[in-house]
Amino acid sequence: MRELSAKVLHGDTQAIARMITLIENNDSEAIRAMADIHKKSGHAHVIGITGVMGSGKSSLIFELAYSYRKQGKKIGVIAIDPTSPFSGGALLGDRVRMMELSTDDDVFIRSMGTRGMLGGVSNSVFDVVEIFDAAGMDIILIETVGVGQAEVDIVKIADTTLVVLVPGLGDSIQTIKAGLMEIADIFVVNKADKPGVEQVVAEIESMLDISSKLGREIPIVKTSTKQKIGISDLIGEIDTHGLYLKKEKKLEMKRRKRYESELTEIIRKRLMNLIFDESKFKDTLDSLIDQISRKELDAYSAADEILGKILK
Repeated sequence: MRELSAKVLHGDTQAIARMITLIENNDSEAIRAMADIHKKSGHAHVIGITGVMGSGKSSLIFELAYSYRKQGKKIGVIAIDPTSPFSGGALLGDRVRMMELSTDDDVFIRSMGTRGMLGGVSNSVFDVVEIFDAAGMDIILIETVGVGQAEVDIVKIADTTLVVLVPGLGDSIQTIKAGLMEIADIFVVNKADKPGVEQVVAEIESMLDISSKLGREIPIVKTSTKQKIGISDLIGEIDTHGLYLKKEKKLEMKRRKRYESELTEIIRKRLMNLIFDESKFKDTLDSLIDQISRKELDAYSAADEILGKILK
């Protein structure tokens, strides 16, 4: 495993892919190897791209990656998809994404399933970010599922969070859950070649007037991936935000929160595995579910019964 981690640190793409697969499968040796990976991480700018489904996040990521490559930067892309209930893998993992970049040795694209995580991000993303980072990626782009308020967990991982909106969302962006709107470091109004873009910008500005972040004005950037408009402006705002984080000593705070979230999740997961082996309680679970189905028992009372058996 030390040989594999050494190859990862030298940017070997096959080693990176292998390490990520092992981590996703909770391989104990790969988990121990993360100690070496972690020591070499902390240099990449991690950019989270979130927003409603159909807002063109994938196309936007392609344009960002393409532009960053023209600057000579190495790019890691993590595309988080809903998890298949049958295979446990990424439901959309077989779709063709960013084909023009897939042959570039300095671009590594990984599609991952959420594996039941409600926040729109996979538990393994923390590790994949560190693997990409330690492997020499300058920019790490994370695209989340597109499921509304559940996407807010991306802020626990990203240094800079882009919230992508588009014209034609309905009567108002007020219908979008507030939690999603509040995490934006930069608002992106994509598909700006369509009618209604100025209305979206005005509504965002109105929301920012009501509840704005202190100490920094949140920019709104209009983009059109179809017409190649606004991408350089967006990169300029991302760079500006990165400088702001360093100048105001907020980057260290963001990284600290990332590590806190990662540590908490690891502990929660290990405790769950330690105290609750589902296979041992299958008969009891089946019986309790039958009682819940017959309305003889509610789910909370059933959970109390299971926990009573575990904790006695």
